[in-house]
This record gives sequence, C-alpha cells and structure tokens, in this order.
Amino acid sequence: MTRIDHLAALADLQQRFLDTTRRADPATPIPWLGRWKVEQLVVHLARIHHWAAAQARCEQERPLGRGPFADLPGLYAECAAELRATLAELDPDARAWALVDDGVPRGEQTGTVRFWHRRQLHETLVHLWDLRTAVGEPLGVDGTLSADGTLSADDALGADDAFAADEALWLDCLDEVVTVMHPRQLRLERVPPPAARLVFRPAGADASLALTGAPDGAAEIVIAGPARSLALLAWGRLGLAAEGIEVRGDRDLAAAVLDAGLTP
Repeated sequence: MTRIDHLAALADLQQRFLDTTRRADPATPIPWLGRWKVEQLVVHLARIHHWAAAQARCEQERPLGRGPFADLPGLYAECAAELRATLAELDPDARAWALVDDGVPRGEQTGTVRFWHRRQLHETLVHLWDLRTAVGEPLGVDGTLSADGTLSADDALGADDAFAADEALWLDCLDEVVTVMHPRQLRLERVPPPAARLVFRPAGADASLALTGAPDGAAEIVIAGPARSLALLAWGRLGLAAEGIEVRGDRDLAAAVLDAGLTP
C-alpha cells in the first residue's frame, strides 16, 4: 500500500472541506444521510474533530453546545485547527483513547495518538465526499495523494499518477473498515457475525480484503471494483448496483451483510 502521510493529507482535506462549506447552502439536503442537510454534516464533522482531539489527549472534551451555530465555516475551522494542532504536538506513539480499545480488556489495549491521524483523515475524506456530492461538485482528481504520500495541487500530478494516488487513499479507507471498524462493530455486538465471507477485491491492488467473523464453511462472496467505490460501499454511501461494482456470488446475501452495518 502506498505510504500515506496521514497528517499532511488530513490538513489538505480539511481545507477542501472548509472551502466547500463557504460556498455551500446549509439547507442543501444529503438524502443518503437521512434527514441531514449540509448544516448537520458540517456541525457533525466539527464535533468529531473536537472530540477526537480530546481522545488523543486522554481527556473528556469540552461541550461545544447544541447550536444552532451562526458561523458554520468558522466553527469547522476552529475545530479542524484544534485537531491538527493536537495531533502535531503529541508523540504519535503516546497512549491515547482509541476506538481499537473499545470492548478490549485494559491490559490488552493498544491505542495510540497515531490511530487518530488515520481515523480523522478517513472521517474527513468520506464527509468531504458527502459534502461535495450533495452540492454537485465532483470529488475527483483535483488535488490528491502524490507518490510521496502528501496531497498535491491540481496541476502537480499527471492524471494517471493522481488517479492512482487517489485510489491509494480510498484503499487505505477501505482497509480501515475491514481491519478496525467492522471488527469493533462485532466486538461491541452492534452487528451479528456476517452470514457470508465478504471479500473486497480493489482494482489494481496486490491483495484482497476480507471481513472477519463469518462462521466456518460460510459462502464466499467477492465484491470487485475501484477502491473508491468499494470504500464508499463499505461506508454505506453506494449500493451494489453502483457503476463499476461487480459481485461474484449471492448478491442478496452480500446486501444483507452490508445492510447490517460495517461501520457505526
């Protein structure tokens, strides 16, 4: 997997999210997120950044209040800056409260500050897709991961290199769902063990990613497609009928596993 500088990528995606909030209508609906509109999405990501900064410091966060918030871009900018500053100041290998430790005995906990570098990058990536898609702006090769793992401006990469780097970031996002988020869902008994062994096969990747927890002898279902599409599928943003996704096996069973929720 391409090396990713998660903090550098986080800073870039936060700036893109902030820029988009400044021109987006807060009342724009986001149908795939239920009754949410852009306003709720911006407040949510701001709160998550504020909460994650406290988790990295092993502290309870100071409540931001219920709102409504008059200055949505200002709120987001403040919380995004708090998160970046916190993660930059702390030793990445220092102990932190982290989702990987939920439901794990204290003596076996392994969470560090570094966990939040990656988790908040992917949180921002998915919600940037939500925001851009809701307002009709594509989230494509418009400043994506470069070969050294940092994000680059529009003209810094050729289209082929930028597409490959963009896919590397989405592949990392998919990997986090398979190795962190879904196992946590199982550990906390929020979802039942999957009735089938779901295998994600990203186009161009060296290896597949398989969900854990299926019973011995369970049917295997392979879902193939671009890493971005598979990550958005795992996060509940796309369905199996989305363009570019191919299902090899029982489609209805695959849909049932996905509908149970791979992520919170």
